[in-house]
Amino acid sequence: MSRHLTAALEHLATHPVVDGHNDLPWALRKLVRYDLDKLDIARDQQGALHTDIHRLRKGGVGAQFWSVYVQTDLTGDEAVSATLEQIDCVGQLVTRYPSDLVRAWTADDMEAARAQGRIASLMGAEGGHSINNSLATLRAFHALGVRYMTLTHNDNTAWADSATDVEKAGGLTPFGHEVVREMNRTGMLVDLSHVAATTMRDALATSVAPVIFSHSSSRAICDHPRNIPDDVLALLPANGGVAMATFVPKFVLPEAVAWTNRADDNMRAHGLHHLDTTPDAMKIHADFEAANPRPMATVSTIADHLDHMREVAGVDHIGIGGDYDGTAFTPAGLEDVAGYPNLIAELIGRGWSTPDLAKLTWQNAVRALRAAEDVARDLQSQRGPSNATLDQLDS
Repeated sequence: MSRHLTAALEHLATHPVVDGHNDLPWALRKLVRYDLDKLDIARDQQGALHTDIHRLRKGGVGAQFWSVYVQTDLTGDEAVSATLEQIDCVGQLVTRYPSDLVRAWTADDMEAARAQGRIASLMGAEGGHSINNSLATLRAFHALGVRYMTLTHNDNTAWADSATDVEKAGGLTPFGHEVVREMNRTGMLVDLSHVAATTMRDALATSVAPVIFSHSSSRAICDHPRNIPDDVLALLPANGGVAMATFVPKFVLPEAVAWTNRADDNMRAHGLHHLDTTPDAMKIHADFEAANPRPMATVSTIADHLDHMREVAGVDHIGIGGDYDGTAFTPAGLEDVAGYPNLIAELIGRGWSTPDLAKLTWQNAVRALRAAEDVARDLQSQRGPSNATLDQLDS
């Protein structure tokens, strides 16, 4: 074992990783319809999943935002119901594995879990379509433990533009601004991964609490619309927000962008969703990759993004959001959730200090959530819940 890897493991023992985004609940839905006996993460699930408890422990994960994502082809009441099923899945996981996972509602809960040696389990709703244009539904999700919401997924909502759809609103609509204000009032972090740059700027102009990017990297390093432009990164210090670098190769390695577009087209040609990671879908991916060798992102690729993000936003405003079990491909050395020590070792080799690494892995994310809680208490003392509707504000 290299001295940098030894140092990385020592670091993670005291300042474990807060990971901003893991799609295990969706994988469990797609693969076994939440039958946790069929896919027990207390057992080695290598080959089936990126995530199991042994590998979370090996990777030094101390807190996980579990994504309660639903696809955007689920709309209206169906999207709300599917999100509730995802939330229930996280509850089942925490109940089933109490010695390893513990529900965290607050920043203090995260710290308590760390002291107990358990993995703090929080939730993030990925895509504003999940609330069906209802601020009451937003509040209900927060009451159930959802601590961030990504304003869009790959498609626009009625009130916010996505990074990967045709821009329609020019950012946020009036109702979209009200969603941000109500998230501030409830204490739910505004997540700007997946949104258009115009939406990022609008949300930052409106939010009085820190925002996060739960799984987005640097657009200057890899010019993909899912990544964060430098001018937006430069706004984070004033906001207090945190940009959590993701590991998805097509977002971090320029050479992988065109290859992934072709791989996605191949999936669609076989009648499958391009984000499908079921065994049949992965067989199609493997056949395509055998005929078309894949450009390989590495630990160094991710470190390049973090170096740049630190330079622009500052070390107080960066974190990690791997997107495991939400992507078909991962970088060499970061194949699954056990790989985080390899990234920390790479950063140590690049001269990152112990205090800077502590901010990256643990402190920044905890601080952002605590600040959002403080803002919410203040706002709740000033005003009650908003009952505004999309029709009222955007008609």
